[in-house]
Amino acid sequence: METTLLILVPIGAAVALWIFPWASAKAAAGFALLVALAELALWVGIALNFDFAAQGLQGEADTVWFADLDVSYRVGVYDYSLWLVGLTVVVTAAAVGYGFWVGRERPGVYLSLLLFLEGATIGVFTAQDLVLFYVFWEAMLIPLYVLIGVWGGPGRFGATFKFVAYTIAGSLFMLVAIIAAGLGAGTFDMTQLAGQGTSTWIFLGFAVAFAVKAPLWPFHGWLPDAYREAPPEVSAVLSGVISKAGAYGFLAIAIPFYPGPAEDWRTPGLVLASIGLVYASLLAFRAPDVRGVIAYSSLAQMNLILIGIFAANSSGYTGALLQMVNHGLISAALFLLAGTIERRTTTGELARLGGMARGRPVLATILIATGVIALAVPGSTAFAAEFLVLNGVFDVGWGWAVVGAVAIVLAAMYMLRLISAVLHENVGPAVPAEALDLRPAEIGVIAPLLVVLLALSFWPAAITERLSGALF
Repeated sequence: METTLLILVPIGAAVALWIFPWASAKAAAGFALLVALAELALWVGIALNFDFAAQGLQGEADTVWFADLDVSYRVGVYDYSLWLVGLTVVVTAAAVGYGFWVGRERPGVYLSLLLFLEGATIGVFTAQDLVLFYVFWEAMLIPLYVLIGVWGGPGRFGATFKFVAYTIAGSLFMLVAIIAAGLGAGTFDMTQLAGQGTSTWIFLGFAVAFAVKAPLWPFHGWLPDAYREAPPEVSAVLSGVISKAGAYGFLAIAIPFYPGPAEDWRTPGLVLASIGLVYASLLAFRAPDVRGVIAYSSLAQMNLILIGIFAANSSGYTGALLQMVNHGLISAALFLLAGTIERRTTTGELARLGGMARGRPVLATILIATGVIALAVPGSTAFAAEFLVLNGVFDVGWGWAVVGAVAIVLAAMYMLRLISAVLHENVGPAVPAEALDLRPAEIGVIAPLLVVLLALSFWPAAITERLSGALF
């Protein structure tokens, strides 16, 4: 029942915002923010009562949907998916809070789409029936299409077309794979399907869909434009949460359902992820704008996460999951900071920025602290996760670990370049002298993300020691 509430509360609130008349746009936006915070509180309650000693599904609901095809509404949470649901509610709350503060046009509709997206994403992380999983997977596309296409930047139409085209193409492969897997096994129940698949073609059908969403190089063509043209809070959700759905698909479906084909295709997967890691790191170092650096760094980190998943051992899986949470919080904070910078300077071009640390200590502190965690300094939660990933892939082959280590060095270079270009050097021509420091509302939205990152840096075992082995 608890899992169903996590899905239905934001979706129900989104529908209420569409259907019922509201006294004002501000009232509708305020309701959306309250729902996002209530969803966060609901997840905290579930996490506090979660039995981490057990390996089974918890908070389960199971209702027959189509009896003839053995399709059910079956949802529940494992220990590893609990953290991804938590990431979803935290980042969405920050995104809704930021959208409320900025005051988007038609805020009730805008924020309701973010809530609908939250419910669909939680559905992806908790679905235990392949047909239900596909329904939620496709449902994520609807609000993103509108959010980017209506509220995006000048190039929003091209960005939306690329995003939708890539996503639909990948989804078609997955739909065929789901039909073949379910009809072949006589059930779509994911618990019964685990470890039973032997078809390479069905495995590849799932893999293509997950590779597009993650994204795995070279399936990333939609990413740069989408991250640049979407509103900052939508980019925060897209990079921080939605990309994790692709990695989750590999982690929870493609590899455990088809262990034989996954083993056969592990080396090609590691090759693509390694190329993507280095390629994206180099592009991030050369990107001319703030969002470009964050977008390509996100691509690099997702490929590092996939390296950990393709390692297919406990260290790789644990590091990948921890880094999924880390990266979700880091990228969300950075995209929201990019939004605050763009609001003050009307640009994100690094050549026109500079000197913003002067007179803006809060902005400087939060950006530096987030950036330092992002470049994985020893003692940070990102360092712990990346060490686990490299340790896991080292067991597969030391060369893969060398590639990962080189990319970590590159990450330090592009992140320090971003911090220097925005905060230091000479004051840029786009930086007005009267530009304010972060306002209390902005601090209230972004600072909690940094606080969680700092808490995980002190205690990464809060996640790593609470994985019962259901993945391994």
